[in-house]
Amino acid sequence: MRNRYQSKRRVLNVFTLAMINIAAIESLKNFPIMAKVGLEALFFYMLAAIVFFIPCGLVSAELATGFPSTGGVYTWVKKAFGERYGFVAVWLQWVENVIWYPTILSFAAATIAYLFAPQLASHKLYMLGMILGLYWLNTLFNFFGMRASGLISTIGVIIGTIIPVSLIILFGCSWFLVGDYSHLHWSWSGLFPHITNMKNLAFLVGVLLGLSGMEMSAVHAKEVENPQRDYPKAILLSSLVILITSILSALSIAIVVPSHKISLVAGVMQAFEVFFEVYRMQWAMPILALLIAIGAIAMVSTWIVGPSKGLLASAKDGDIPKIFEKMNKYHMPITIMLLQGVIVSLLTLVFLFMPNVSSSYWILTALTAQLYLLMYLLMFASAIRLRYTQPLVKRAYKIPFGNWGIWIIGGVGFLGSLFAIVVGFFPPAQLQTGNIVFYESFLGGGMVIMVLLPLVIYWFSKRFHE
Repeated sequence: MRNRYQSKRRVLNVFTLAMINIAAIESLKNFPIMAKVGLEALFFYMLAAIVFFIPCGLVSAELATGFPSTGGVYTWVKKAFGERYGFVAVWLQWVENVIWYPTILSFAAATIAYLFAPQLASHKLYMLGMILGLYWLNTLFNFFGMRASGLISTIGVIIGTIIPVSLIILFGCSWFLVGDYSHLHWSWSGLFPHITNMKNLAFLVGVLLGLSGMEMSAVHAKEVENPQRDYPKAILLSSLVILITSILSALSIAIVVPSHKISLVAGVMQAFEVFFEVYRMQWAMPILALLIAIGAIAMVSTWIVGPSKGLLASAKDGDIPKIFEKMNKYHMPITIMLLQGVIVSLLTLVFLFMPNVSSSYWILTALTAQLYLLMYLLMFASAIRLRYTQPLVKRAYKIPFGNWGIWIIGGVGFLGSLFAIVVGFFPPAQLQTGNIVFYESFLGGGMVIMVLLPLVIYWFSKRFHE
């Protein structure tokens, strides 16, 4: 019976696995970042695919099929470098999600503003109040369990991502083919940023964040009929779909909205506002705004508990104080959820200290990406180390060409992530980021604190358990 059950589990084909990747990664909130740089978006997306996106997918597939566990990155890094660094990895994965919540909720808040007063999308106090209100409502909802999380996620992806992305690409292509005026100037030289100034590469960190998350879906690799053959095909297919739709969506925004006017939180709605006005479809604006907002809020609702489970697993291993193991009668980790709510609330205050909403959105995006990329450094290094320390472990999918293959793929991913972390410290040339001392202190201090915290917590916890 068990063998029959396991054979039935291998039910995912290439297309299905590719769709899982797309649903987990693609998000409208990332498009305005690349719309800011216009044609250079092509360069940034291609570079990100080569040095990060594809290596991440292949490495996480090998790790997921060789060391399957609900702990994910926590288990992989723990096996490679020990329990302490496994905890650091899962902490980084958790805390970057905590910092990500204000960015996705600011996108939702800006979208909701288009239902009644679009000018509020650039109002700091409105954004602050909406982010805090939406987050704590979602947290309260999750206290009662997530039995319907799969349904919420599916509905959110369909109405909040697939429909709007299809529409913005359709309108953008139509606009371009008809020959209407474009704010995007087409030229070969416009494809490449001036790499002599690191500020022109700053948005690379935002692109990598927008393409991250492949390690989450890699746990499904063992459910593919022939992982060695089909998983790379699924990676290639999903990569092509995500890259093509992301590029076309970003360019669609850049065509109709001048670069200096694109809001990082409301850029999508700015573009739809122009399209609907020209095509005399203003009646559709509030409907679309509602759909996108529901999709963003559903995404937050689905993710609020997800990353906490990895931290909960480390709590049960004794890596952090037992108080974080506390769960309510609906089996929700309420202590961890309350802690992340407090951190989200404090981080949201950055909207009061930055020059405008877009710069606030960006600095949180940059810190989120840098912390996530630190986790990826540990993941890529773990994949290489485990090839040597546990060579006999059977991996349903294994990067080809032996240890040379893992060094090339893992090495490229490691160096690409490290480069993006460094680039993230340079404020984008396209944004007004205000006081450089505050900018660098927020990012540098945030990284130091978020890396030292898990080490300190782990040390105290182990001493207490001794």
